[in-house]
Amino acid sequence: MLPKVFLLLLGFFVTTPISADDSLLRLATTTSTANSGLMDYLLPRFTEETSIEVHLIAVGTGKALRLGREGDVDVVLVHARAAEDAFVNAGHGVNRADVMYNDFIIVGPESDPADVARSGSVAEVLQKIFDKSAPFISRGDDSGTHKRELLLWQIAGRSPAGSWYREVGQGMGKTLQIANEIDAYTMTDRGTWLAYQAKLEIKLLFQGDPPLINPYGIIAVNPERQQHVNYQGAIKLIKWITSPAAQKMIGQFKVRNQQLFVPSVENKD
Repeated sequence: MLPKVFLLLLGFFVTTPISADDSLLRLATTTSTANSGLMDYLLPRFTEETSIEVHLIAVGTGKALRLGREGDVDVVLVHARAAEDAFVNAGHGVNRADVMYNDFIIVGPESDPADVARSGSVAEVLQKIFDKSAPFISRGDDSGTHKRELLLWQIAGRSPAGSWYREVGQGMGKTLQIANEIDAYTMTDRGTWLAYQAKLEIKLLFQGDPPLINPYGIIAVNPERQQHVNYQGAIKLIKWITSPAAQKMIGQFKVRNQQLFVPSVENKD
């Protein structure tokens, strides 16, 4: 028989979770925040102020939430509110906070064969593309952009299918490149568009409709579900990115002299 002291120690090592490296934070975020350069702009300041290095993983929202659910990251910054709420309600995430918002736009060939530029709403845009069977490239990757696109098709009362509608399973940058190669329409976040615009011949054709507003939220992975995560580091990032100083930085970030993101937290200073 094993001594009682040994059994007690064995039980301790079996039930005690692996400690997280408090100096490293794993952040899964969207390709839009990475492609735009926003994370390269923000995270060095966070590291400077907290001494926490951030390992950035840029994927679609669906993949980011799966990484959080599986405990492969400590915190997620995504843009699909229904999926975010489901993630929290299922117990996978805690301490969700609004961070910022930007918008989606519709881009396509300058000739605009579906005449979407003269539309009064994004629903009308998609109806025209559908009725014309004009080539449309969908990310098809379960990203926040893809989720919003599918919702907008529902709002438009159309179910896209056929050879004119292609789901490519790619990030936003590659999707834009494919749309450019075949003179197709697509929907993109403004930040990625500005980052790639100079390399493309397709044009911005429609913008400004309220359903195209694109809010972002940050969520810590639940340490009760994933005991090894760096929960304290996640909370520090959530508090930092919603602080007046970081929110001001978000509002000041520009590409091609255009503001990409609007801070969600009111600065009362």
